Amino acid sequence: MKKDFSRRNWLKNMTAGMAGLLVTEQLVGQPIKYSEADHTFNVNKAQVSPKDDIKITKLEIIPVHTLRTIFVKMYTNVGIVGIGEGTVEGRIPTTMAAIKELEKYLIGKDPRKPAHHWQAIYRHAFYRGGIVLTSALSAVDIAMWDIKGKALGVPVYELLGGPSRHRVRVYGQAGTPEGAQKVIDEGYKSMKVGVTSSRGRLSRYVENPDFVKGVVDNIAAIRDVIGPTVDMGIELHGDHSPQTSMILIKALEQFQPWFYEEPIQFQNLPLMAEMAKKTHIPFATGERMVTKWQFRELLSLGSASILQPDITHCGGITELKAISSLAEAFYAAMLPHAKEGIVGAVASLHVVASIPNLLAHELPNLQAAPDDGVERSSLGKSYIKKPLVMDDDGHISLTGNIDGPGLGLELDDNLVENERGVEEWEFPEMWDSFDGSVLDH
Repeated sequence: MKKDFSRRNWLKNMTAGMAGLLVTEQLVGQPIKYSEADHTFNVNKAQVSPKDDIKITKLEIIPVHTLRTIFVKMYTNVGIVGIGEGTVEGRIPTTMAAIKELEKYLIGKDPRKPAHHWQAIYRHAFYRGGIVLTSALSAVDIAMWDIKGKALGVPVYELLGGPSRHRVRVYGQAGTPEGAQKVIDEGYKSMKVGVTSSRGRLSRYVENPDFVKGVVDNIAAIRDVIGPTVDMGIELHGDHSPQTSMILIKALEQFQPWFYEEPIQFQNLPLMAEMAKKTHIPFATGERMVTKWQFRELLSLGSASILQPDITHCGGITELKAISSLAEAFYAAMLPHAKEGIVGAVASLHVVASIPNLLAHELPNLQAAPDDGVERSSLGKSYIKKPLVMDDDGHISLTGNIDGPGLGLELDDNLVENERGVEEWEFPEMWDSFDGSVLDH
């Protein structure tokens, strides 16, 4: 009788024999024992054989206005559905149209080659690097990685080199002492606080002592609430002129901020580099920047030592991994921006689980979610079937959160209904209260 020597059976037999033998040292704590779920092909969870033919058949584009974002479902001929996210907040219809335009290229393609398709989509476009194109590319790139992980039965982070840590530090956001106390009560051990206005108004090109004192008093009150052991980043958000920003930076050094985020707009990276030399507090920036090429300029100039690319803008999993590697070569830390949707946040968690140079990670803040009776959370409640769980120490553990095949998540069955009737969010207009002129956002 002829024996079955198929690759699938061979892998199953080999996996069973080796599962109890493979051991690796965890970065912190006790050794991790690897099971068959940790290999780059899991015969028990893989939805298809590696040799099976997989083709993309269609895209479903879902606006999620409560998160200022867009979710994408990528369908295949074998029944595997990939989930992705890409957005330009305040420009949702424009970005949806850009994603739809990519469908013509994607139909009939094998989704298990996300790196190849990334190159084709980006480089076949004559005009390179625009935020709309890269955000649309982010959505489909994430979905393809999700499909690849599901096809092989392993988490995406396994496909990126395996985990370099067993949990990811996350931080909260606040703007007032009361908000800071709420962040602490939610279990976070770190946060960032916004510095946009003072005394009820926005800043001008050059500010007076009263405006600066208003900012200092607010930060002092927040530091009193959270104490000296909680890391506190200060978000300047590019809202201030370079002169005013530098005055605020020096005035706030006494609180030893974790970092200064977006001290000025990123279009002037040489000036940001000059400002960075005048303080011992590190600069963080990058949420509005896209692709490895823009971040190469930032790093070469020394404009910031903490990078904040957003996976839903910068080019998806493929590009966030590339930016992280580039940052490592410059001894720069990663602090990914993830203020919008939970799908992008989870995809970003997979990337940072695999890199060595992580500082911490952001979570969605629900600032666009209406008070409509639907219970939502920054950990994904009402968006995904199994929301993330944060531990008592302000971290998201890989195990139990993102260790399923692909991204390890499923969209909530009521997602579309929960979004029904919610209007698209728009950025608030910012005007000078003295003369009505336009101010930066």
